Amino acid sequence: MRKIRFLSPAEIEMLDAAAYYETRVPELGTDFLSTIEIAVLDLSDDPGKWPMIGKEIHRRILPRFPYSILYKIDPEEIIIVAIMHQKRRPNYWTNRL
Repeated sequence: MRKIRFLSPAEIEMLDAAAYYETRVPELGTDFLSTIEIAVLDLSDDPGKWPMIGKEIHRRILPRFPYSILYKIDPEEIIIVAIMHQKRRPNYWTNRL
């Protein structure tokens, strides 16, 4: 398993989305974070399993929530570039690379 590193904007996106869900339904924010944790562990086992959406970026769609994990595979680590809402601003994260 490779080391996982979240870029700061991706971590902020994740926490903001969790906070939003928590204000809507108790424990939903926690469920969102758990879903991300499971997905990140899954992609760390086989990072090439998920499709590429750009030259170096893979996308892991989350179950239950309208979000995707966008990540880059480096030789030593997996870099989480964005926790992207699937219906909003599709290419906003491209300047993070």
